[in-house]
Amino acid sequence: MSFIWPIMLLSLLAVPLAVWLYLRLQQRRRQALERYGSLGFVQGAGGNRLGARRHIPPALFLAGLTILLIALARPQTVVSLPRVEGTVILTFDVSGSMAATDLEPTRMEAAKVVAREFVERQPPTVQIGVVAFSDNGLAVQAPTNDQTAILAAINRIRPQRGTSLGQGILASLNTLDANAEDDTRRYSTLTPTPTPTPEPVPPGSDTSTAIVLLTDGENTGPPEPLEAAQLAADRGVRVYTVGIGSAQGIDLEVEGFTVHTQLDEETLQQIAQTTAGTYYNAESQDELRAIYENIELQLVVRPEEAEVTALFAALGLLVLLIGGACSFLWFSRLP
Repeated sequence: MSFIWPIMLLSLLAVPLAVWLYLRLQQRRRQALERYGSLGFVQGAGGNRLGARRHIPPALFLAGLTILLIALARPQTVVSLPRVEGTVILTFDVSGSMAATDLEPTRMEAAKVVAREFVERQPPTVQIGVVAFSDNGLAVQAPTNDQTAILAAINRIRPQRGTSLGQGILASLNTLDANAEDDTRRYSTLTPTPTPTPEPVPPGSDTSTAIVLLTDGENTGPPEPLEAAQLAADRGVRVYTVGIGSAQGIDLEVEGFTVHTQLDEETLQQIAQTTAGTYYNAESQDELRAIYENIELQLVVRPEEAEVTALFAALGLLVLLIGGACSFLWFSRLP
């Protein structure tokens, strides 16, 4: 056990003083009994009948006071607490078709509203990154638990050009790689050795990371989405694909031209299946919210220091109340 304010432990010096005062009072009481008892002014029989019981309430009061004085130093101890931790990459399709209005007010804005709600519900142990992709991929926000930065990144996203699902997956994997390297990168005068290519692992085995790919699903550019999905599967990273919009599609006005855009569910299902993720279809904001509830991260139990001042304070007050109750029941007074 350690203490945040150890200087407050000096207040425990008052405990021996209180004990000395109590013993001094008991000594004076015995002297009074001896001096005046024979004259009939002091009745000592009651004290003899009660015996050691008369010392219990003061002892409880002293114990409660001692515990409260320890609480002043703000004790903390190592406890093992279960918590959810991991990294989630929110990967947004920012192609022009995300401006379609089959989700109100648009596909893009509906996706952003629900993503912001998801971010605000996460504990500090979950890091979230933001990636945007159209015909290429870009990390908008590196993984962090700073919710203000994450929400600002989501707000900056705007519809742009075409759609490359492969670029979105690759940009998300690169963002995860950069986040891992930040913890290991150190200056050294030694000649660097080539990094070996990691061996493939079972799909979905990395339970601490996940990619949430929000898209209307029409791939219009390289690389091949399923090849990028296989790279994620070889690393054990799950890709949750979220199809926004309807399979029937909608006509969209783009620079004076009418373009028909529709959801490519088959490709999104194959990406999710390859990576041991799950495919979801979202035709409303309520369905989007339900999807985020199903994203599972790693539940771990880690020892960490936690302040237990409240426990000491509660215990001290309980002991004081017990001492007061005993004194009131036995002697009809407080010690």
